[in-house]
Amino acid sequence: MAMLLRRVWETMSSRTCSTGDSSARPSCTTESSSLGAFDQIPWDVLIQIVKLIGPKEAAKLCVVSRSWRALVSDNRLWIFFLQHQQEPWDSIFFGETTLGSGYPYQTLVTGLSFMHIYGQRAQVPGSVIIDGEYFEISCQFLFFIAVRWVVQVIASLVGASMIVLLGEQQHFWMQVKPSTQPIVVSIPICHYDDTENAKASRRQLKDCFQQVLFDLNVPAVCAINQATLALYAAKRTSGIVVNIGFQVTSVVPILHGKVMRKVGVEVMGLGALKLTGYLRLLMQQNNINFGSLYTVRTLKEKLCYVAADYKAELSKDTQASLEIAGEGWFTLSKERFQTGEILFQPRMADVRTMGLDQAVALCMDHCHYAELSGDDAWFKTVILTGGSACLPGLAERLEKELRGLLPSSISNGIRVIPPPYGADTAWFGAKLVGNLSTFPGAWCATKKQFRRKSRFNIMWRSSLPYLEDDAH
Repeated sequence: MAMLLRRVWETMSSRTCSTGDSSARPSCTTESSSLGAFDQIPWDVLIQIVKLIGPKEAAKLCVVSRSWRALVSDNRLWIFFLQHQQEPWDSIFFGETTLGSGYPYQTLVTGLSFMHIYGQRAQVPGSVIIDGEYFEISCQFLFFIAVRWVVQVIASLVGASMIVLLGEQQHFWMQVKPSTQPIVVSIPICHYDDTENAKASRRQLKDCFQQVLFDLNVPAVCAINQATLALYAAKRTSGIVVNIGFQVTSVVPILHGKVMRKVGVEVMGLGALKLTGYLRLLMQQNNINFGSLYTVRTLKEKLCYVAADYKAELSKDTQASLEIAGEGWFTLSKERFQTGEILFQPRMADVRTMGLDQAVALCMDHCHYAELSGDDAWFKTVILTGGSACLPGLAERLEKELRGLLPSSISNGIRVIPPPYGADTAWFGAKLVGNLSTFPGAWCATKKQFRRKSRFNIMWRSSLPYLEDDAH
């Protein structure tokens, strides 16, 4: 160890003793200490040396002496190591300080040992993420060097159909060793009402997932709705999440990680499928031939956008082209912004529903008058999620429309954020949870807890608030 340190020190020998951090340790000292030959080296230089030898060797220094232990436990050192992981540092910090305690959240900033956090994260078993809407199955191992694939099925398939689907993935479970890896299930936003029937339906869907997974012998299951996961990906626990799903768009108010169904989840009967279908109609009307709906969807994703001012955009030259393998070049013009415009003017596509701006404004209005918090700021941040929410210009247009629809008392401070991780935003939220140093911990239900719930449902639910229907 001493030889390794000396070699690293030689690479920094040009540094002088006068550059030390006197606030942390005297930059130079003539007294003997347990740092031995490194006693004369400034504290900040020692930190740089330990950074270079890496986390494993740095951790070993803790057993050398009390002085080395004090140096190596410095939070700055381990923050540096964490910053060089797969996840962005701001996401790691948000997760560990806000989500680390589980639900309900207890924000922890002071007194954290990032050395301990680093060690715990290195031991997290890795989790499997299952997207409940598309049944996307992702295998993630340490720090999420992931192997991912998607099994596409109709979003409404649940119950027995889901059991068959998961049963067919035996090769998947053989690879990931289900008995050792916890599962994070991304539950779709559905059964939007606050009625007892809706609550029962949501519990049934969650129970269905858990039953199937525990039958496959997984150790723990964490079930969180997609809107809350998207909020986590944006490093927030409160806000309004606009999820443009496959068939519908939902506007979900969330306060401290809990869906405010009593305030109201607004739903538009217009989703990604309708956007793709409308672009197909426009292309057919303009005699643009295509081979499949996949081609239309690709053109939507690559060429379409949302205009800041629809009427003004009509007079502009908006022509653009894209080559699709096996089908050649496609050129779109007004179709590029007319497709996304139906989010704000659904009647253009013969859809009888309110526009996206109206749905979000209505949700904000309800949040304002519900007075759930002493500060209205919690619902003034809008997070977009879903593949079609990635259309360029959508966030800016929605923010503009909201400021025009709402009174200044509500509209001041509104901010609309595009999907932080594109179409994979909810997946990244699940990844953030699954990589916490405290995972699975308070986030998951174990097989034993699930079995106990089946027998003593009321008692079990009251003892596990993090798994309540409206939590997450």
